[in-house]
Amino acid sequence: MTKSPPIDVTKLLSEEHRPVLISAPASRVSMVGMLAITVHTEDDSRYVRVAAEELAALVRRLGRQGDRFLVVQRIPDLPDVFIQVWHEKGSDYTLEHRDGAPDRHFQVTLDTPDLVIAAITGWAHLEDGWASGLEWTPLNLGHPEPAPPLELDEADREALEARIRTVIVGGYATRAQVAEIAEDYLVSGDHRPVSAQQAWQLTDRMWLERVEEQASWEGETDPERLTRAFTALEATGITARENFTCCRSCGQAEIGGAGSTDARGFVYFHTQCTDSAAAGHGLSLLYGGFDGSSETTASIGRQVVAALQETGLSVQWNGQPDQTITVVPLDWRKRLIG
Repeated sequence: MTKSPPIDVTKLLSEEHRPVLISAPASRVSMVGMLAITVHTEDDSRYVRVAAEELAALVRRLGRQGDRFLVVQRIPDLPDVFIQVWHEKGSDYTLEHRDGAPDRHFQVTLDTPDLVIAAITGWAHLEDGWASGLEWTPLNLGHPEPAPPLELDEADREALEARIRTVIVGGYATRAQVAEIAEDYLVSGDHRPVSAQQAWQLTDRMWLERVEEQASWEGETDPERLTRAFTALEATGITARENFTCCRSCGQAEIGGAGSTDARGFVYFHTQCTDSAAAGHGLSLLYGGFDGSSETTASIGRQVVAALQETGLSVQWNGQPDQTITVVPLDWRKRLIG
């Protein structure tokens, strides 16, 4: 076998506009039986919280061009913690895992998908001894040079950190997406004061601060109740999307193609709404009927309100089809995925 090179996880996960395939809603109840992992594949798909059987199917299909590897991260994603596999048809499987520091990166060659599935599933379950019995070898990729300190004035530093904090608290962005925002936020013409390495360093610091914050949260949070309501609405023929597009104009233009072709109506909120919710101002929901009638829009609005209230969320709406629905008060504690 010709040994495959290590997969560049940072490059894989920094690509924009990756499709997201949600295998299970984020509510605490619906996570039962799901693995607390995110799986990224070479065909640019991302699977969040998969069942063990789904993970096994993803491994077994590996081999053809364009579908030769997958990268698995924990939920929440932690810097430099992952397990990944590479396989080309007719060859063995190259399995790697890393647990933080560069000297905690290991590789093993396996000859069957069953061995790979057992190892990744054990890793996902945090099972004691999941790696035992395999002939791991250290994978020395060297120690990267530390990023130089950021040379920003106080105003720029505060603005940058405030923006990154808002995105992280919003809870929908991956670490790679946050790092990209950090790198680009202060760009002016050819002036790029934050390098990619500095952006990742800042992102990881602030990301881990949020991971520590959420460790004390107990029970179902308001964003999880929101997801539960949206999942229920989707099942009734209403296209329901969270953090959908950048603004209302884009949302209205794109929501028609976001769900089933026979959907009766829609409800969504865009990233500016998410930012407002993360800042403690409640959440505005946009909704309507695809036939354009005020009667259908009002009917969709009533269904949305009922679904939200069923989960225990408080809603403000006067029943008029031209008025937004507002979820308030709202304690925006959205658990990170990454």
